[in-house]
Amino acid sequence: MRLLIVDDETLARERLCSILAELDIEVDVVGEAANGQQAIEQAQALQPDIILLDIRMPGMDGIEASRHLNALSPAPAIIFTTAYDEHALEAFDANAVGYLLKPVKAERLQQSLTKARSLQKGQLQALQESRENKARSHIGVRTRGDLQLIPVTDICYLRAEQKYVELRHSGGLALIEESLKTLEEEFGERFVRVHRNALVALGCVSGLEKDSLGRVRVTLKNSEDKLDVSRRHIAALRKLLKARG
Repeated sequence: MRLLIVDDETLARERLCSILAELDIEVDVVGEAANGQQAIEQAQALQPDIILLDIRMPGMDGIEASRHLNALSPAPAIIFTTAYDEHALEAFDANAVGYLLKPVKAERLQQSLTKARSLQKGQLQALQESRENKARSHIGVRTRGDLQLIPVTDICYLRAEQKYVELRHSGGLALIEESLKTLEEEFGERFVRVHRNALVALGCVSGLEKDSLGRVRVTLKNSEDKLDVSRRHIAALRKLLKARG
């Protein structure tokens, strides 16, 4: 089994490597990572069968990283490791193959690896469909087969275009296959709906203007793009902008 170890503590990674070397099971540690973003990059490059994934890490934590890892094809089996009991239910909600409390015991680790190895492909795929409801800090975008992570804080607006959603961010434009409604439910505190087909980050709005036909449009900071505002959303948007000064 090809294994990737993810933990922000070097000593923790070294300890796992030491335990793995003594187990009665064949594993090949193909790489290590110190945070969630590195885990995703390493997983794409190395294609491990299993990832030992710490939950509490700076930046992107293990729970969110697992959601992006689930989008890979094939998706690796995930075994969470953590020193915090309160994360147990959250980890299982993310449908991990296993959950190990630190300090990790050799016997429990071997049990989890044996379980992951015995899973059929269909079972593993079902386990990897996360039900986690916590708002993401990044949105995964497929680019030429690779998974690119766009920080939500870098997104200016989201606009529905046929079966895709157009995601405008500080680095350019991307297309994602997520519904505008579910994105609004997840990121409603950061974005405001200005039209049935568009959500705009409040922090990106510079003001409102009318065009020659009397239509109201949102003007944006650091962008020449302008988005139509539907009549039903004008009053609420003006109220929000006034409250923000």
